[in-house]
Amino acid sequence: MNEKSSQPDPPLQVFSIDSGEPRGALAADPPLAPTDEFLAELESDSLKLESATPQEILKWAVDRFAPKFTMATAFGPEGMTIIHMLAEIAPDTPVFNLETGYQFKETLDLRERVKQRYGIEVEYKLPDTTVAEYEAMHGGPLYETNPNQCCFDRKLRVLHESAKGWHAWASAIRRDQSPDRAKAPIVGWDKKFQLVKVSPLANWTKKDVWSLITKHDIPYNPLHDQGYPSVGCQPCTRAVKVGEDERAGRWAGFQKTECGLHSS
Repeated sequence: MNEKSSQPDPPLQVFSIDSGEPRGALAADPPLAPTDEFLAELESDSLKLESATPQEILKWAVDRFAPKFTMATAFGPEGMTIIHMLAEIAPDTPVFNLETGYQFKETLDLRERVKQRYGIEVEYKLPDTTVAEYEAMHGGPLYETNPNQCCFDRKLRVLHESAKGWHAWASAIRRDQSPDRAKAPIVGWDKKFQLVKVSPLANWTKKDVWSLITKHDIPYNPLHDQGYPSVGCQPCTRAVKVGEDERAGRWAGFQKTECGLHSS
């Protein structure tokens, strides 16, 4: 895997995702729309929850939005702590994973470990083409030349479809992970996916996350013990060096640290 360099990202080709159809909470029954009144309510709720614990934030979200509350997970340490909390607070909350076809075996193995430990069966959401079909369409692995496009096709498209019909979902981001995430509210309207985004770990640190994992023996990806603090698709993830940002190993060789799920 190449080192992170100054090589610019290839341009992201523009597609029409929804073809004019309602997305996210707008496609729910009943629909939930971002009216000025509702957005003001979310802002107020977010400010009130700034001092709440992640468990209190999740309970608020479940009480407010279930059964139209869900969670997408990449099985990272933050996601695993939220799954642990949901198992105690609302174990029936639907949880899903974007199975791009490029994930590490260690990541996929966590799905079974979650089921065994918590009785929660994480649903795989799949692209409309297999890896072999996708690479044949593009004359080889697209992640080598245009990782933005690969992320768009195999993650963002799938997530847009998966978001339809839900009012809200849980996010595992922390504000201290990257500049893109530094201003994330506890609760806010996700403009990209058109539903409410709840980030119970926004105020937590990496130390907070791992303290909970250690205390409760929460399952986690063994790659974290091998120098991979942030794990994405296998071809686009490398171990980080001492002193590097925890997301420096993502899309090494490109000026890219986000797949687009959490950036505007």
